[in-house]
Amino acid sequence: MKDDVVLISTHDLARAGALRDAFGKAGYGTDLVTPTEDLSAGAGVLLVLTGGVEEGGGPLARQARDKLEIPVFAVAPGEVLPAVRPGFDELFARTTPAEDIAAVGRMAIERRRLQRITGIVGETDAIREALERVVQIAPVAATVLVTGESGTGKELVARGIHALSPRRHKPFIAVNVAALSETLLESELFGHEKGAFTGAIDARRGLFELADGGTIFLDEIGEMPLATQTKVLRVLEQREFHRVGGEKTLRVDVRIVAATNQDLRQLVAIGEFRRDLYFRLNVLHIDLPALRERREDIPRLVNEFVRDASERHDRRFPGISPAAMEILRDYAWPGNVRELRNLVESMVVLAPNRPIEPGDIPSEVRGARGPTLLPAPVGRAPAPMAGGRDLRPELEFIFRTLVDLRVDMDELRRQFEAYRRETALVPLDVALHSKEIPVRDVVVGAYTPGAVHAVGTSAHDLGEEPAGESPAPDPESEGAVVFRPGMTMEEMEREAIRVALESVGGNRRKAAALLGIGERTLYRKIAGYELDV
Repeated sequence: MKDDVVLISTHDLARAGALRDAFGKAGYGTDLVTPTEDLSAGAGVLLVLTGGVEEGGGPLARQARDKLEIPVFAVAPGEVLPAVRPGFDELFARTTPAEDIAAVGRMAIERRRLQRITGIVGETDAIREALERVVQIAPVAATVLVTGESGTGKELVARGIHALSPRRHKPFIAVNVAALSETLLESELFGHEKGAFTGAIDARRGLFELADGGTIFLDEIGEMPLATQTKVLRVLEQREFHRVGGEKTLRVDVRIVAATNQDLRQLVAIGEFRRDLYFRLNVLHIDLPALRERREDIPRLVNEFVRDASERHDRRFPGISPAAMEILRDYAWPGNVRELRNLVESMVVLAPNRPIEPGDIPSEVRGARGPTLLPAPVGRAPAPMAGGRDLRPELEFIFRTLVDLRVDMDELRRQFEAYRRETALVPLDVALHSKEIPVRDVVVGAYTPGAVHAVGTSAHDLGEEPAGESPAPDPESEGAVVFRPGMTMEEMEREAIRVALESVGGNRRKAAALLGIGERTLYRKIAGYELDV
């Protein structure tokens, strides 16, 4: 990362020196720049201003945004964290530790690098958080499950995970599970021996062998047959398998990234996906937002696709009128980014010698503005009943509702049992049905530097203390988040953030990890709630 240079302004020399040391410890090169200095192209990957916030950052910020196209951070003169102003990617209070600024800066730099590698475009909170998640999990070797509607860019995310991982110099192999039959899929994944089946005239290595040391991407994992799921589970657990028709045990070191646009929990409930495989795949999870959930990114995506299509087809594109762009922003995009890319490419190829107007947009897009119920998730068709008679739609709806309830209850029971073993809680049925428990304030969570405790009723609430355990948190004690009638969710979240920050001495990086959210999200919420910590 020494090739990545962070530019730090000299508005405040003492602050600039502390930031230079912090970014240097994080592995980045640094360069101090004066407030009026001209920045050359490619001079750095991030600009941190130690002053000049009131003037919007001045010439340095304008050059960073327009010429270098890099993120701009700024340190405000006050001690209270201000709201992020237009023109700055992040704005920090004067008392923010330099190490925290360097940590947030690393995430911003890695996110931009990920976007350059994968071609993922977007600056809304939804896509930023997804990209930050990729940056966080890429360095480890754990299995990743990527979910999202068709066309949201799941394979791009998988390639980004591989590109930022220590395995980036090893193979990345993508497999579309839905495109292969069961017999062919096993042969492709695990290979086969000579004579294993008709047409196997020679031995062949499978994709797991070819991806040894690297990453294999299993797209549409929900379509995988149960028999193949069993063999994939063995690879995950034992790192070994047999070729089709073979007896020799082969060992591999492969990271698996799986993706699906289906609800795997529902498939588990109806017996079409192995429960143990689901939990082995869902170690780390990234959920990609649909395009309709990040409409502010549509103009950026259109501009990027126009640039790409114009270069590939050697066509000059006259542009899109504001009214036509508004139609594109309002459309629901059931096919997500893939549908938008295809539409833009067709506009580039077929564009008249004038900017695109609303009348030039296909009628199915122009006439489908506003809210829509599509795309609606559709499960697999149920098997016919005995006698060839299909289930009626009403019964199918009831069945799927009950399946969803069963899955939710199983998950809730599993989480509660794990929590009860961890904190020695009273059994849930006893706590809920005991008439001696008064209705009062509920301790929602207590934060300690090493753990976050979930909602629950402890033995302490019943007037007794479990043997060998420390008492449950007192609602009035420091370090507890207390719910009282009339409190809103925003008030609860503000209190949880305040307590988490206090429990780690104001260290925002540790507080973000404790709360399970990104550091950028935490900074934004602190500013929004005007927390003085």
